[in-house]
Amino acid sequence: MRRLLPLALLALAACAGFPLGPIQRIPNRITQPRRADARLAVLWVGHATALVQMDDRFVLTDPLFTDSIGQVMQRVYEPGIAPNDLPPIDAALVSHMHFDHLSLGSLDLIEPKLRRLFVPRGGLVYVPNYAFDVRELATWESFEDRGMRITAVPVKHAGYRYGADAAWMTKSFTGYVIEYRGLTVYFGGDTAYDAARFRATAERFPHIDLALLPIAPIHPRSFMEAVHVDPAEAVQAFVDLRARTMVPIHFETLLNGFDGAGEARTTLQNAVHARGLDGRVRILPIGGQAVIVPASG
Repeated sequence: MRRLLPLALLALAACAGFPLGPIQRIPNRITQPRRADARLAVLWVGHATALVQMDDRFVLTDPLFTDSIGQVMQRVYEPGIAPNDLPPIDAALVSHMHFDHLSLGSLDLIEPKLRRLFVPRGGLVYVPNYAFDVRELATWESFEDRGMRITAVPVKHAGYRYGADAAWMTKSFTGYVIEYRGLTVYFGGDTAYDAARFRATAERFPHIDLALLPIAPIHPRSFMEAVHVDPAEAVQAFVDLRARTMVPIHFETLLNGFDGAGEARTTLQNAVHARGLDGRVRILPIGGQAVIVPASG
């Protein structure tokens, strides 16, 4: 069913209020993302792609810059930054093998910018030869380079790429924690709600400054709940992680759910307000950038 789902989404997208015409442009896209006023900043590129600045280092999550995914799903909005405007990327993190997270076309576009790519256990088989280094991390395994430490952390999702490989790609999904100069960032990739996994991460990383958490697709819930948090569950995951700030990702960018237009954003706002977390959850537009930890002085 999962492989056929995107085709159904295209057929029903108009009923959900989503455009199927030209990709919508982002006004005043940022072309110089480096922030002199920040130690920690994040720019939401769209979907699960975020550009994270940690002092002098840049990390890119689940790079997605192509107009379509697997020639099936279309972008609603263009990426929040053009590939040519990216700074040199110290690390790109791929959470799992699905086409909207491991996008080989996007890696082609950013190859000259990228120093190293990280994939979950078993993911190397789907990454061709590139000029950049590629590393595979199993759960709780870490890699450190020039003071930046990246650790694979447990989430609940599915890691296969084509469906036929589901029998053996059983552990090819992960979240990540990035540590650098006293700053800590959590990237959840795609995940269902699992309190034990989030709390285990919080125990090992008790000072998370920023949690990048998905909030969609929500519907059909009977199908999605096994692999995707909804907005209220994402807020609970944020609480479980004991992070200081949350930035939501994985919504509004693609036609990959039966959600109504704006539903994920509105539902998240309501959940945040109900939990008294206003001010700690920063909801960005695609292409929006937020300073999470300002530069001192």
